[in-house]
Amino acid sequence: MQIVLLTALGVGGATIIGALLGFLFKHPSQKFNDITLSFAAGVMLSAAVIGLILPSLDYGGNFSIVITIIGILCGALCLNLIDKLVPHLHRMTGVDIEKHPGKTERLSKVLLFVIAIAIHNIPEGIAAGVSFGTGNNLQAFTVAGGIALQNIPEGMVIIAPMLASGISQRRTFIIALMTGVVEVLGTLIGYFAVSISAAILPFALSFAGGTMLYVISDEMIPETHAHGNERGATYALLAGFALMLLFDFLLG
Repeated sequence: MQIVLLTALGVGGATIIGALLGFLFKHPSQKFNDITLSFAAGVMLSAAVIGLILPSLDYGGNFSIVITIIGILCGALCLNLIDKLVPHLHRMTGVDIEKHPGKTERLSKVLLFVIAIAIHNIPEGIAAGVSFGTGNNLQAFTVAGGIALQNIPEGMVIIAPMLASGISQRRTFIIALMTGVVEVLGTLIGYFAVSISAAILPFALSFAGGTMLYVISDEMIPETHAHGNERGATYALLAGFALMLLFDFLLG
């Protein structure tokens, strides 16, 4: 349990690290953002497949392939439903303050963006927690590491819009902190869910993998390919995927 708690704090803390970097580098280049986010997408893709979907097949018994496929689709549909309720992150990350002169309007848009990130952090945290249900801490750390790495640029991107909308630095940091806390809670929820009933483990693993695949395909890749940096973003994704594959090979 202590390892899970520390991992949960690490996953949520990555958002805080990103936020602190956001204060230091308030206006990083778009190319840097795209490359960094693509690398994180590659890490998450590897973590989703190796740490969640393949273990789901191992623990699913006679109906493993059916359970895994259904779980992946349910995970994707769950996030699709969330996207119906909150804006797509890839449409919100480029918050354009200049086009919205009304302070209340632009503040509402920025806060909506932050709320969207916080809501999307819940299934990511659950994915990290569920991965510990296999008993393979190395695979669990792979999943958690992939999510944490993705949280750093995510934490960075929320700082500049909030500051530009007139939110104080102190309050901006508190809001960023809360988005990280949400992920910590999600991690603990996922862990306790599979601890209570091992029977749901195969479905929970594939469900978490489906949510991660959805985030990568629907949000991260479109965002990194929307500013003319497609080639670099593609190789960054491959590099992230290969790095996690190498870690799994060397440490597995």
